[in-house]
Parts: sequence; structure tokens; C-alpha cells
Amino acid sequence: MALLAHLHGKTLLEPEQLNTLHQRSDLWGAYLTLHAWAMILGAMAVYVWWSNPLTYLLAVVVIGGRQLGLAILMHDASHRALFDSARVNDWVGRYLLGAPVGADMDLYRPYHLTHHRHTQSADDPDLELSAPFPISRASLWRKVKRDLLGITAYQRRGEQFKLEMGDGPWVTRLQRLWRAEWPFLLSNAVLLAVLSVSGHPWLFVTLWLVPLATWYQLASRVRNIAEHAVVGPAEDPLRNTRTTRANWIERVLWAPYWVNYHLEHHLFLYTPCWRLPQAHAWLGERNLWPQMEIAENYSSVLRRATSGSDDRSGGGRKTTRVQAI
Repeated sequence: MALLAHLHGKTLLEPEQLNTLHQRSDLWGAYLTLHAWAMILGAMAVYVWWSNPLTYLLAVVVIGGRQLGLAILMHDASHRALFDSARVNDWVGRYLLGAPVGADMDLYRPYHLTHHRHTQSADDPDLELSAPFPISRASLWRKVKRDLLGITAYQRRGEQFKLEMGDGPWVTRLQRLWRAEWPFLLSNAVLLAVLSVSGHPWLFVTLWLVPLATWYQLASRVRNIAEHAVVGPAEDPLRNTRTTRANWIERVLWAPYWVNYHLEHHLFLYTPCWRLPQAHAWLGERNLWPQMEIAENYSSVLRRATSGSDDRSGGGRKTTRVQAI
């Protein structure tokens, strides 16, 4: 039976180091939450101040990347690692981070912890995301086009609505849908109200919904590929997950809030995201990097992931109601 990565991680560092990694901070949690929203609203403000096609495209990319950032911070909250206060952690994670982008942290948490217990094994609920790789370049480009055209978002949300509604009379199904979606609807209504008060309600569609339906989908796909596609054997906790070194552009595009240190996250499960670079450095000091699945950049990962000679349609949209983070 494969050793759980986070149990293996306890053997790799000194107890003092592990204690440091597990220390949470309400101040850091508040800062990161505010940072994500400031980036989103700031990109909107820049476009309003200097409106042209280039600044619009840049705003879509920056906002889509920070929408992924909201989901990443929700992921930290699902591990109860974002805030030291459990109550604040869960409230912010659900309503200020997950809900605006259509993610339900309460449903995501048990699903995601199952992924950690069974990483890359047959019982991993995220295996369908990585198992088909490597695929062909043509197959990946088709997926990229679907992402940027909003097709992926439409399909994912449609499947999510069907699962939330279930079977039965229409009244019952709509009641279930409302119970599942009211946090998303309320948080988006608040955002629309804020933009309306500022005098720019149209930004809700052009620079919130459009990035959510396009760049956010592509950024999520790239991140998924980097984390678990074409990695080592499932039974090796140092190689069944990947860390990808990221430059500042990649951190804006699809690697916000240290999400690229995914192997360290699996090894040290309850470590706040802002401490993951320290975990990476300490593992390097112990000369463990050569044994770890580490990529120098996202380009090298994508080349490996598209080295397949066939044209399978692998790595497509998920059929579960919770998007992997």
C-alpha cells in the first residue's frame, strides 16, 4: 500500500521545521484575500482609465488568473490553512473566495481530501484529469479553443446544475438548485451592485463573467496538467505530484499564490500556501530535489503532456460537480 504523501513528509524535515510550516496567520489570510480582490478591481480600474483592446485583453487575463487565485485560496481554506481562526477560515473560504467563482467549499473539502488520500491511484477522484496524458498537440489545442470560447464553462456549469438538481418534480429540482447556487448568486449580485454604484455596471459582464468563462477555464486546465499529468508512479510520494518552478508572468497567468509548489502541498498537507516556498527550500537543503518530480517551467510540462502520438480527447472536462484544485 502506498504511503500517504503527508505522512511521508513528516519524515523529511525536523520537528521544528514542521511546526513552523503548520503555523497559520489571520493577518496573512486577510492580506491574500484582499490582494486577490484588489488585483481584480484594480485591473477593471486600469481598463476604465485607459480603454483599448490591449488593456481589455490584459484585464481579462489578469482577472481570470485572480479568479483562479480565489479558488486557490478557497482550496487553502478547505485545508483550514488560510486563517488561524477556524470560523473565519470557513466563512471567508465559502463566501468571499469560493462562491463568487461558483465553487462550494463545503462540498469540495471531502472530495479533495479523498484526492489526497488516494493520489494517482484508482480511487483518486481526480484521476480522470491526468490519466489520459500524454495527448497530442492537436487535442490540447482543441481544448484551449473550447476554453477561450466559453464552451468549457458552459459544459461544466451545465453538468453542475444537473447534478445539483437531481431527479424528481421540477419544483423540488429548482429548490435544490437554489440551495446550491444562492451563495454564487448573492456574491455576484453584490459585485454587480458595487460596480453599479461606481458607475460601471457593464464591467460585471465584460470583466467578470467573460474572464470567468474564458481565461479562468484555461488557467485551471494548465494548472491541472502541471500538477498531475505525466508524473511518476502513484506509490512514490515524491513523484506522483509535480512542483513547477514559475516566473512572475506564469504566476500572473495560471500559478497564483504559490500553487505551483504542489508536491510540497501534498507532502505537508496543512501548510499555508505562503509557506510552501520555505518547504521547497528546506527539501533542497536535504538534497531531495533530485528525487522529486520538479519541472523547470510550464512550457516543459506542456511539451511532455502533448508528446502523445495519437489524437485522444483526454484531459477533457470533468464529470463531477467539484472542479479540482
